[in-house]
Amino acid sequence: MNLLEISDLAASVANQPILRGIDLNVGAGEVHAIMGPNGSGKSTLANVIAGREDYQIDRGRIALEGQEITTLSPEERAHRGLFLAFQYPIEIPGVSNMEFLKAAVDSHAQANGNPEITAVDFMQMARNAAEQLGLNPEFLKRGVNE
Repeated sequence: MNLLEISDLAASVANQPILRGIDLNVGAGEVHAIMGPNGSGKSTLANVIAGREDYQIDRGRIALEGQEITTLSPEERAHRGLFLAFQYPIEIPGVSNMEFLKAAVDSHAQANGNPEITAVDFMQMARNAAEQLGLNPEFLKRGVNE
C-alpha cells in the first residue's frame, strides 16, 4: 500500500482551475520532488493536500495510508501527520523546542484518545530521540526557530 495516493486530482482557487488531473503515489520511505515553473500548481497541490479551506477539490481522490482524507479538516490531517510547515519560520520568543514538541505530542495523543505523556517521560523520550539523531541535547532548550 502507498503511504500517499493522489488520483485524478483537479482543484481550483476562487473558481480558477489550477490542477487538472494529478496522479501521484508515494510509498513509505520514498522521497519525491515536485518541480516546475512558477504558476504550475506546486503550492496549490501542497495546500490542497493539507486541506486549506480556500482551495476547492473539483474531482479526484487523496488517500493517506489507504484512508480517504479529502473530507477531513486541516487539523484532522495534521493529527495523521500531514501538514505544511513554513519555509522561513519566525522565532517564537519564550517557547523552548522542548515545550513546543511536548505540546505537539500531547495534541497528537489527545486526538487519538490517548493520555498525555508526563513531562519527565517526555523529556527522557526527547533526549533519547536527540541522541539517536545525533543532535546536541542543548537544542531542546533553545527557543523555537532561534
